[in-house]
Amino acid sequence: MTPRTPCVDLNADLGESFGAWTMGDDEALLAIVGRANVACGFHAGDPLVMCRTVRRARERGVAIGAHPGFPDLQGFGRRRMDLEPEELQALLIVQIGALAGVCRAEGARLAHVKPHGALNNMACADEALARTVVQAVRAFDPALPLLAPACSALERAALALGQPVLREVFADRAYQDDGQLVPRREPGAVLHDPDEAVAHVLAMLQAGGLVTRGGRVLPTPIDSVCVHGDGPQAVQTARRLREALAQRGWLASAAGAVVA
Repeated sequence: MTPRTPCVDLNADLGESFGAWTMGDDEALLAIVGRANVACGFHAGDPLVMCRTVRRARERGVAIGAHPGFPDLQGFGRRRMDLEPEELQALLIVQIGALAGVCRAEGARLAHVKPHGALNNMACADEALARTVVQAVRAFDPALPLLAPACSALERAALALGQPVLREVFADRAYQDDGQLVPRREPGAVLHDPDEAVAHVLAMLQAGGLVTRGGRVLPTPIDSVCVHGDGPQAVQTARRLREALAQRGWLASAAGAVVA
């Protein structure tokens, strides 16, 4: 069988500024990526930031996704929380609904949902939690795609429940042999060098799966590549990655068209 030619879009977590505090260079990243995962005010962002981010994404033709997380502004949504399923579903529905409302007011459309931070990491490993997350998305809109890490419990839950799913890999994170991300506290977990991140992504696309730090390949389709917008090298990494993918004919828009 002839291997499938890679064709992916780029996504970044944006809209994470809050009040007078600025996080990342959203304007620069919106000129590079095809998908924007917009914070919904619980882990980062605020109403004005949400509106401005959606507006600029719409003007750039960038697909807009809700990026809900735990209610943890101080910890940036990266601290674990143990919530009852009913409460977590309510938190997710409120956040998704808020961003969908902003999209409607700005003449845009909500294109996907991607959980943030600790919530995403926990749901990638916990089958029951993953099911709760997918059920919340499904309650809001059963046709709304979930942007989920490849080879994760979130992906499996979406497939099991019939929710559309887009599989993503991370340009700037290392993988363990079980497909989970290497914890941020461990050395080498975050790839700060843009060239290293680009090489990491190209290796996964060429291999047709996740490439772990132990050298394993976990076969999987890959639809999107994430560059975390809060890193100091985010713009440089995203720009180099876009150039490398475009040169190979592997870059698609969020709508699926190959970008020259």
